[in-house]
Amino acid sequence: MPVATVYTWTGREAKQLRTALRLSLRDFAARLGIGVRTLNKWEARGSTITPLPYMQAILDTALQRASEDEQARFRAVLDEAGAPQGRSALAAGPLSDSAAPETMAPAFSALDPDELHHIQAAMADARRYLDADVVGSFKRQLEACAADDGAHGPAQALPTVLGILAAIEQHAREVQPAVRCQLLSAGSLGAEFAGWLYRDLHHPERAGFWYGRATEWAQEAGDTATQGYILLKKSQMAYDDRDALRVLTLAQAAQYGPWQLSKQVRVEVTQQEARGLAMLGETLSIIEQKLDDARQLLADAPVEHNQLGNPYDENTLTLRNASCYIEVGKPQRAAGLYAHVLATDHLSERDRGYFTARMTSALALAGEPDDAADAGLNAAQLATATASQRTKRELMRALATLTPWQNRPGPRALREAVVVSPERPS
Repeated sequence: MPVATVYTWTGREAKQLRTALRLSLRDFAARLGIGVRTLNKWEARGSTITPLPYMQAILDTALQRASEDEQARFRAVLDEAGAPQGRSALAAGPLSDSAAPETMAPAFSALDPDELHHIQAAMADARRYLDADVVGSFKRQLEACAADDGAHGPAQALPTVLGILAAIEQHAREVQPAVRCQLLSAGSLGAEFAGWLYRDLHHPERAGFWYGRATEWAQEAGDTATQGYILLKKSQMAYDDRDALRVLTLAQAAQYGPWQLSKQVRVEVTQQEARGLAMLGETLSIIEQKLDDARQLLADAPVEHNQLGNPYDENTLTLRNASCYIEVGKPQRAAGLYAHVLATDHLSERDRGYFTARMTSALALAGEPDDAADAGLNAAQLATATASQRTKRELMRALATLTPWQNRPGPRALREAVVVSPERPS
């Protein structure tokens, strides 16, 4: 039975969900991680109040984790009320809700009390209190979310990220001009990160929305390098859909645009250009020349963070090279490169799952169905644990390649694990 979804949550739908879950106000508020007073306000105002975007994400998650019976009751209540159903509209448009201090607190619960108090004051009076220290707190919280995403997947990080972006959207118009540039620059990185999270959840429209917002904020902040970086991320999203021409042209736009990219970002862009060329049938010698260029750039580059991501190191280089060898028709070589990095402990759980799935595809293309199935079963467990739809999509591609061997025990077990995989436990 498909999971029920809501276009946009209002106080009415929140109350209907609580009713379907058969929870008291206090118990439902505890499940959502919000105050009883906030929930009371939602229910009292009904359809006239729209919770903040990060609250929308929390409600989405609560609905997704409901049992089949609870889902059925919720659908029935929606049908009776005549509420529209369909894909949630979370983050489909501007974040225009007020970021009141009492509703912002859950998004920043990982900060120390002094920082949290400062942020609450800034949410109440941005012109007076939203300063460089608050912008720094936003950046540190986004970095914590990036680490959380790697360990637990996008659903865990997304509510806090959207809460920060809501605060930036709401208050950027109120702060002093010097702070506004800093705030929008931080917001562009956060919006790019939100795009990545939605990409991993396989919501390309929402990912595209946030990449667009990231570009807009970077332009206003005069942050030209981030604009080039976002073009790279769009190229990588095009690779998810195997849109070869966009992979190449977006990478080249990032590579040759009117900005100065850091050497580490140039490494990534050069590899991405090689991947696009490989997808379009360029020769192995041309691809390997590009990969050699990337390797030399990395050798000359200082160790630094790629925006909110991990440092681009030799392991990252090897993993991206492996994808190029898949596209140029050398899957056995790609599988060896994946295995080399996966034997280390340098990857987050989410990334380990994704690149194990990539190795599964490489082994399947190399005609090694049993080894592919063993790797795929491991990747399937990690995909479920981190709720990575991107990893599951890669496993579906591997299963298509394994079709000639689908009756062998290993591929059959992998198909059962991927097609009938359990939901991540709540």
